[in-house]
This record gives sequence, structure tokens and C-alpha cells, in this order.
Amino acid sequence: MSFEQVEEAHRFLAGRLPIHPAVGVVLGSGLDGLAVELSERVEIPYEGIPHWPRSTVVGHSGRLAVGRLGETTVAALAGRAHLYEGYSAAEVAFPIRVLGLIGVQAVVLTNAAGAINLSFRPGQLVLIADHINLQGTNPLLGESDERFGPRFPDMSEVYPARLRALAGACGRELGLELAEGVYAALPGPSFETPAEIRWLRAIGADMVGMSTVPEAIAAAQMGVPVLGVSSISNMAAGILPQKLSHEEVLAVGRQVRDTLTALLQKVIPRL
Repeated sequence: MSFEQVEEAHRFLAGRLPIHPAVGVVLGSGLDGLAVELSERVEIPYEGIPHWPRSTVVGHSGRLAVGRLGETTVAALAGRAHLYEGYSAAEVAFPIRVLGLIGVQAVVLTNAAGAINLSFRPGQLVLIADHINLQGTNPLLGESDERFGPRFPDMSEVYPARLRALAGACGRELGLELAEGVYAALPGPSFETPAEIRWLRAIGADMVGMSTVPEAIAAAQMGVPVLGVSSISNMAAGILPQKLSHEEVLAVGRQVRDTLTALLQKVIPRL
């Protein structure tokens, strides 16, 4: 996706949004509760925004909601695009680049993930400390445009410790003890095999999913700090004697949605 396309989407939104968002939030599968909590909310369907990728997956409503959370102006993306829908990594990262051009000071990326770490349980929220990109692609592939940032961005602190510490403190105020873990991203859409999960555990992954990493890379290139939060939707393949399903992911997402929303309501105004 070119800088001109990102700029066109930016201009479109600038002409329709009454406020300038300071924080961007991407809400994953079944986790869109925050969007309806924004006051002075303006909603725009993705299909109405130039070049914006549409969400085609159940559990991703596909709308941009901009409003206020206390004194903080927020752009909440209710749903995201994925590689397995046929999008390129650059297309998946397009909304983050638009938010970066708008000038957001931080991005919160949420997702539903399978637990590889045996100490995690479904319904638990885990902060992303780092990621492993196993999707076979990168949103920065192709011709480089320095207006997005450096060709070779540093990735040593995509998810800053200060943001994780802030989220941890907010969690404790709610009676939540938030663990941290390494998120492994695969392209999907098939769930992983038990053998793949054993390999992922061996290389240091604590949870696994099919999103987030292209967006995090694009944010890092643009110098936007990322807070990553995974909602553990299931134990990964082979850990329990049961099959995996997207319905289970959505069901657990609905159960934890209020908890995640409460956490974000505390964290976002402090970012």
C-alpha cells in the first residue's frame, strides 16, 4: 500500500471526524466491547473508507469508532483484516499506518490466542512481551518509502516495558494479575497441529494466533509504541483431548469482553 493511499484515507477521515484520536485500539475476535463505551462516538464502516481492508470473519464487525474515553480521544477498530482472508501484510497493516499518520501516541493491539504455556488458562488476559513472526511475510516488503519510517526499523522493544508495567498496575487495581508472554503469529486459517505446538513451545512461544504481528511491525516502523493484550481463548492443539473451533474462540471472547473492556478503560487514559 502506497503512502498516497494511506494519505487519502487519512484525509477522508480528517474531514469526517469531529475529534483527533490520541490512542488507537484494535479489537480482536469477539472483543469489540470497548467501541460502544466511547462517548461522542462517530462510527464509519470500513467499506466506506478509501483502501481500508474489510473484515470478513465472524466476530469482526468491521467499523471504526472514534470518541472519548474520559478525557482521552480514541480510535477503536472493531475488527481487523487477516492474511488468511487473502490480504497482503501491507494491507493488513494499512489501518495502523493511517492511525500513525493521524498522529496517535500509542496503539493497543488485542487478539484471541491459543495457550501454549501450560500455566495459562482460557479466559485469561496476557500481555504481549514480544512476538515471533512465523507468517512468512512482512508489511515492509517491497519498495521502501521513508515517509513511513526507516527501511530497517529496530524491533528490540516493540511492546515497551513501561506500557506493560502500566497495564499490570491497572490490572491489579481490578483484581487481575496479568501474566506476560511471547506471541507467535502463523498465517492460518487452519489451527496448528499438536506437533507444531510442541515446536512453538520449544522456540519460546507462550501463545499463538493469526494476527497482530503485521500491525505491530508497521507501528514500530512509524515509531508508535504498542501495548499488546491476548485473550486466551483455548488451550492449543494437543494439550487437551479435544478439537479446536472458531466458535470456542468467539464464546470465550464474549465471556472475557467485559474484563478486557474494564482493563482498557483504566489503561488507555494513562497512555
